[in-house]
Amino acid sequence: MDTPDLYRPLTPETLGDRLSGISAVADRIGADPSDWTVREVGDGNLNLVFIVEGPKGTIIVKQALPYVRLVGDSWPLPLYRALYENHALVRQAARDPDAVPEVYHFDEDQALIVMEFLSPHKILRRKLIDGEKVAGLGAFLGTFCARTAFRGSELSMKSADKKADVSLFAGNVEIPAITEALVFTDPYYAAEMNHHTEGLDPVVADLRTNAELKAKVQRFLMKFASNTETMVHGDLHSGSIMSTDSDSRVIDPEFVQYGPLGFDIGMLTANFLMAYFSQPAHRSAETLEDFQEWVLSVIAETFSSFEAEFTRLWNTERTGMLYPASLFEDQGQASDIACAGLLQEIRNEAMGYCGIEMHRRTLSLAHNADFEEIEDKQLKRRLETRNLLMGADLILSPESYGSTDALVKLARQFNKKDIP
Repeated sequence: MDTPDLYRPLTPETLGDRLSGISAVADRIGADPSDWTVREVGDGNLNLVFIVEGPKGTIIVKQALPYVRLVGDSWPLPLYRALYENHALVRQAARDPDAVPEVYHFDEDQALIVMEFLSPHKILRRKLIDGEKVAGLGAFLGTFCARTAFRGSELSMKSADKKADVSLFAGNVEIPAITEALVFTDPYYAAEMNHHTEGLDPVVADLRTNAELKAKVQRFLMKFASNTETMVHGDLHSGSIMSTDSDSRVIDPEFVQYGPLGFDIGMLTANFLMAYFSQPAHRSAETLEDFQEWVLSVIAETFSSFEAEFTRLWNTERTGMLYPASLFEDQGQASDIACAGLLQEIRNEAMGYCGIEMHRRTLSLAHNADFEEIEDKQLKRRLETRNLLMGADLILSPESYGSTDALVKLARQFNKKDIP
């Protein structure tokens, strides 16, 4: 894999000299790098991330690395992913203002983005592990998913503009390939980088010998790889959301591509369900039920807000080529039934993606902290088993859980399931 001749990874020692001449940086933190404090805080899988403080303020500097940081330089990755992340942030900001960090500066050669520092925001996954509630979380996330899904599709966009965008983002090849392998394929066979908790072998074997389940997963992969309905975040989970007790933002859209309308909300739901199932390891008996029920309420509010905002946009911004007024309202016919039908398809599809993500986060590479921080291995195995079994139900019969009530009821059932 080639990298630009000008590209050099930043360090805390070199960042000041490298960025001091950029006006967007100087304007926000001060022009003299000797007055800056630089901290490297990247704990993700792919990138360098720095917090840079100066006398005038604070910024975030994010730089792509030419390999998967979690694995090392044996797994190379193209630097162009920063270009697509920048494009995604710009579009998300336009489609849902104030939902993502503001971009101040982008340098394609250095694969770096200078953006808004979110404070006192904290990674949502950490807040869920720590038992901290976020007011209005479901409403924010449902609205974000609805606005980005609707406004990034030909329900709203001019067809020529959307097709040009599809062509642009189609160049982001290597990053979606990670999703196609790690999410949809690797969990269901003995892939090299897979790992799972000791004692899960019988459950894993059942999943990997279930031909019907694997066929369903591959059908969802086919939709993900070939369906360009809208621009998706591509990796929307509790680790790509930052929150205070009442405000949230979505970050890290470098897995952006055009994909199915139900993908983002499905992946997001899976991560809330994993937070739900992991709670017995993180809460006291006195607080457990209350916090688990709050997590389920966030899932319910996310879907209800998604549907409410999607329906509002359907009625006010349906200016694309799909479901045009000329076929409905202009002929004196309501389009409500068409909207409701599409929303039901999105929900059913989201349930399938949800189940797949529940599997990949416990069987493939890059597990989530909700389970990984559980020190009691027997408890961890039991909680992960509930997660894996529910995921299988969602994959095999997604249409059975296309209502919030059915989904929440299923989660409660598996949460009570006696796992020896």
